[in-house]
Amino acid sequence: MSDFNHDAAEQGQVEHLTSAESNESGNAEAGADFSERYGEILSTINQKLDSVDWNQMGRIGKAAGVIFAVIVAQVLIKGVLDTINLIPLVPGLLELLGLVVVGQWSWKNLSTSDKRNDVVNRIQTLRKEYLG
Repeated sequence: MSDFNHDAAEQGQVEHLTSAESNESGNAEAGADFSERYGEILSTINQKLDSVDWNQMGRIGKAAGVIFAVIVAQVLIKGVLDTINLIPLVPGLLELLGLVVVGQWSWKNLSTSDKRNDVVNRIQTLRKEYLG
């Protein structure tokens, strides 16, 4: 009975070795397949990169940099405002200051029709200057 178990164990080891050898040959084929695919992908990428107009990429890079800088500035400003908002009296005082500044500007620039026309003319000239 012990011979039977020993024979079965040997046969299992032989089957295991045979399947391991077949896996190694399959892995070699898969490795060759992978290297061929990798080479094809790299050649495709190189062709695409060669066809790119790199003069345009400078403009895109500048635009991306400006967008990134604006995002960072907004995060920093939000952090400062949130910190100021935690101080008990400051938010109310800043709101009052904003109302006073808007009231003064309105009184100075919108009290007569001539002043209102001047403001409208300044806005129109700025719009023409920047929007064309």
